[in-house]
Amino acid sequence: MAHKFFIRKDKRGEFRVSFEYNGEKIFFTEGYSSKSSAKNAIDSILKNGPAAEVVDEA
Repeated sequence: MAHKFFIRKDKRGEFRVSFEYNGEKIFFTEGYSSKSSAKNAIDSILKNGPAAEVVDEA
Protein backbone atom coordinates (compact mmCIF):
# COMPACT_ATOMS: atom_id res chain seq x y z
CA MET A 1 0.00 0.00 0.00
CA ALA A 2 1.35 3.41 -0.94
CA HIS A 3 -0.36 5.26 1.93
CA LYS A 4 1.53 5.16 5.24
CA PHE A 5 1.63 6.84 8.64
CA PHE A 6 5.10 7.58 10.00
CA ILE A 7 6.04 8.42 13.58
CA ARG A 8 9.30 10.33 13.80
CA LYS A 9 11.15 12.13 16.56
CA ASP A 10 12.11 15.71 15.69
CA LYS A 11 15.10 17.80 16.77
CA ARG A 12 13.20 19.03 19.84
CA GLY A 13 12.58 15.46 20.99
CA GLU A 14 8.87 15.54 20.13
CA PHE A 15 7.06 12.79 18.24
CA ARG A 16 5.30 13.83 15.03
CA VAL A 17 3.01 11.80 12.82
CA SER A 18 3.07 12.29 9.08
CA PHE A 19 0.81 10.74 6.48
CA GLU A 20 2.59 10.04 3.22
CA TYR A 21 1.64 8.79 -0.22
CA ASN A 22 4.39 7.48 -2.50
CA GLY A 23 6.99 9.27 -0.39
CA GLU A 24 5.16 12.62 -0.53
CA LYS A 25 4.08 14.14 2.78
CA ILE A 26 0.35 14.88 2.67
CA PHE A 27 0.01 16.21 6.22
CA PHE A 28 1.69 16.09 9.61
CA THR A 29 0.60 16.62 13.19
CA GLU A 30 1.74 18.82 16.01
CA GLY A 31 4.54 17.52 18.22
CA TYR A 32 3.70 15.10 21.03
CA SER A 33 5.78 14.45 24.13
CA SER A 34 5.21 10.68 24.03
CA LYS A 35 5.02 8.06 21.30
CA SER A 36 1.73 6.77 22.75
CA SER A 37 0.17 10.20 22.19
CA ALA A 38 1.32 10.11 18.57
CA LYS A 39 -0.25 6.66 18.17
CA ASN A 40 -3.48 8.01 19.70
CA ALA A 41 -3.46 10.75 17.05
CA ILE A 42 -3.29 8.10 14.32
CA ASP A 43 -6.18 6.20 15.93
CA SER A 44 -8.23 9.41 16.06
CA ILE A 45 -7.55 10.20 12.39
CA LEU A 46 -8.53 6.67 11.34
CA LYS A 47 -11.70 6.79 13.46
CA ASN A 48 -12.91 10.31 12.66
CA GLY A 49 -11.40 11.09 9.26
CA PRO A 50 -13.66 9.02 6.99
CA ALA A 51 -16.79 10.72 8.31
CA ALA A 52 -15.35 14.25 8.34
CA GLU A 53 -17.31 16.96 6.61
CA VAL A 54 -15.84 18.61 3.52
CA VAL A 55 -16.12 22.42 3.61
CA ASP A 56 -15.64 24.06 0.21
CA GLU A 57 -14.90 27.74 0.72
CA ALA A 58 -13.93 28.45 -2.89
